[in-house]
Amino acid sequence: MSERSILVLDEGTTSTRAMLYAPEGTRLGMAQAELTQFYPQPGWVEQDAAEIWERTLRCARQMVAQAGGADRIAAIGITNQRETVIAWDRRSGEPLARAIVWQDRRTADRCAALREAGHEPAVQRCTGLVIDPYFSATKMRWLLDHVPALKEAGDALALGTVESWLVWKLTGGLHVSDATNASRTQLMSLEGGDWNAGLCELFGVPMRALPAIVDNAGALGETVAQWFGGMIPIRGLAGDQQAASIGQGCLKPGSAKATLGTGAFVLANMGRAVPASAHRLLGTLLYRLGVERAFALEGSIFVAGSLVKWLRDSMGLIATAAETEAMARSVPDSGGVILLPAFAGLGAPHWQPDATGVIKGLTLGTSRAHIVRAALESFSHQLHDLKQAFTADGAPWEQLALDGGMSANNWVAQDVADILDLPVMRPADVETTARGAAMLAAVGAELHPSLEAAAKAMASPATRFNPAMEAGTREQRLSGWHSFF
Repeated sequence: MSERSILVLDEGTTSTRAMLYAPEGTRLGMAQAELTQFYPQPGWVEQDAAEIWERTLRCARQMVAQAGGADRIAAIGITNQRETVIAWDRRSGEPLARAIVWQDRRTADRCAALREAGHEPAVQRCTGLVIDPYFSATKMRWLLDHVPALKEAGDALALGTVESWLVWKLTGGLHVSDATNASRTQLMSLEGGDWNAGLCELFGVPMRALPAIVDNAGALGETVAQWFGGMIPIRGLAGDQQAASIGQGCLKPGSAKATLGTGAFVLANMGRAVPASAHRLLGTLLYRLGVERAFALEGSIFVAGSLVKWLRDSMGLIATAAETEAMARSVPDSGGVILLPAFAGLGAPHWQPDATGVIKGLTLGTSRAHIVRAALESFSHQLHDLKQAFTADGAPWEQLALDGGMSANNWVAQDVADILDLPVMRPADVETTARGAAMLAAVGAELHPSLEAAAKAMASPATRFNPAMEAGTREQRLSGWHSFF
């Protein structure tokens, strides 16, 4: 290779990946490893933090070798599943418990008690977030209450989200969290941009265990030489949905993207003003670069790609995710089947943590294809609910940028355009989360002078899907969907 590459570590919910990017945005290589999910009780979702580290390191080493060694890597960018909590001992550097994943609902009762005590309005004003098990704070408190090793660790206890854990391991002990991930813990003030003592007291999380909050790009640390045969600078950090927004070039107020990954997440750039939602959307930090800050409104759907995984692994209705497109096209409609994929409660704008999944409209004429199509249709239905909430909050979508694994399904992309009655733009490379992390690392390493310059240089060409559904068909679909609520 004639130029140095950017190494991206994209640590997701179901797999971890390492990717190589050229400074102009070409993806040069990828290594991927699946991650184990544990479900010890209904509503509980856990992972092995040691496995996350070991498999991330293995993938990263493959890409460093492909690049020609550590000295051929200009910078590392890291992006990660947000809200997932890891506790470890600073002395040993080893995890003290399994990670509690963002989908986990075990703290629903604690969240309900906080809401009933009247805390939610003040918490939402400060953090932009509703009180829900989705966020990190109640997960941290649960670990403190139920895992004796955390109390025994004393001042050696470290709490963090996944990027904090990876940076700690890569650098040999640097404890930091980037501002976008910190904004999802429910412990950071959006206005001030630092940990809030009152929130830490309310949720019962010791501030001394939390990482320092840093920008999304810049001199964020150096890896120790033992991992890659030489030190590599870490120059970009961001939560996966913020990274995807950056990767889609959503850098102007009003631009919006939807990522169809394990869950589905919509972010709309709201500019410099801290957003406030009256319709159960979330205010969140989009990025922080020194004094430059941008905020976003977010709608979070908890189940998207994981629904297809359920169809495959639990129900045996499909052998691969790729075959869902042909199955959806094989029938003219869902045959009256409607699926509510509330397998981890319902996120925005409903926020019903105790909701469970429902399939209705089954008859003796229902086929596998009808159920699969109904599952895919649920993505568009949920996005339509979010579209209405964003519009009511004064952030209407003119078009929607679509990415993530399920967006590669042309039937899904067209159905989203049809149900939203909006143009949908899908980049040729749907891995925009990794691309956004590469852009941040490129800016942090001064390979590009700004995010705008990086977005222009590293953009992926897009395909446009225009709405083509008759209004009556759209209304019939949505009427059936809204019968659940």
